[in-house]
Amino acid sequence: MGLKTRHITLVFLLAYFKAHTQAHDVMPQPKLDYIAPITNKITARLFFTNTYNSFTINDRDSNLSIKMEPNKQNKIGASLSYRFITASFAFAPNFLAENKDNENSKLFNLNLRTYFGKWMQTLDIFNEKGFYLKHASANVYFSNLKAFKIGGATSYIVNENLSFKAIVPQHEKQLKSAGSFIPRVLYYVTKYDIDDAPTATKLDMYSYDIAFAPSYYYNVVPFNNLLLSAGVSAGIGLNHTHSKSNGNKENLTSLLTEFNFRTSTSYNINNAYFGAHYSYLIINHNTDRSSYVNDNIPFLQVFLGIV
Repeated sequence: MGLKTRHITLVFLLAYFKAHTQAHDVMPQPKLDYIAPITNKITARLFFTNTYNSFTINDRDSNLSIKMEPNKQNKIGASLSYRFITASFAFAPNFLAENKDNENSKLFNLNLRTYFGKWMQTLDIFNEKGFYLKHASANVYFSNLKAFKIGGATSYIVNENLSFKAIVPQHEKQLKSAGSFIPRVLYYVTKYDIDDAPTATKLDMYSYDIAFAPSYYYNVVPFNNLLLSAGVSAGIGLNHTHSKSNGNKENLTSLLTEFNFRTSTSYNINNAYFGAHYSYLIINHNTDRSSYVNDNIPFLQVFLGIV
């Protein structure tokens, strides 16, 4: 028996509109032979999404490695966008194989992106309940294991001829190939909560990440209406972890490293478009003096839309 998860996300970013308009007026405009703006039009899309936040805990003194993987869910949905207003609906249907055994689990995620001239702001939220702990041949499900993550990145697109809006959310069209160096600052807060009565284990842990993660993206237009895009970032920063387990407290500040790869492809025919996005974010840091964590966020979306 499966648990169907539905969520409706209605995001109003009208407060950003005035700031964006002012920034747009003072920033140099892209050359029209590189970018064609799509303004005053409603963008509608259908999509399939698979994304989650998993963790791999590695012990420094042994070869022990435990993977914490949430009870994953595939979602399908639809969205409408107009300038800075987006309304979306997505759900995890039982007829998809991966959703058939997700009772008492939760996987909610929200991804937002907005632009202010050359500045780009992203926001990510993951709320997960129910994890599999995998080690060697063992695969144990903990229904009361929870993780909540919120954060994002602030980026600056140096070359105005590169259009990120042509990638997400298709509000511009890249006419000629262009690339750009994109410095960015990445930050996340993650809360872990384990309350397992049979093993008398109770853990509350907060993890704070901040990193400078410069990136480079390139949009390739091999021929009219086809866009291929790829980008990579490598960052370094700090993590601070505060944990409390069965009455014992520990604080640790350690070095953090970040790696992110993203690729996209889209094709438009008149007012219709389709394509796919894929990205993989890895954040590595210590959690205590004897272990370190690989914090992983894969993301896949396949979409079909009209403008």
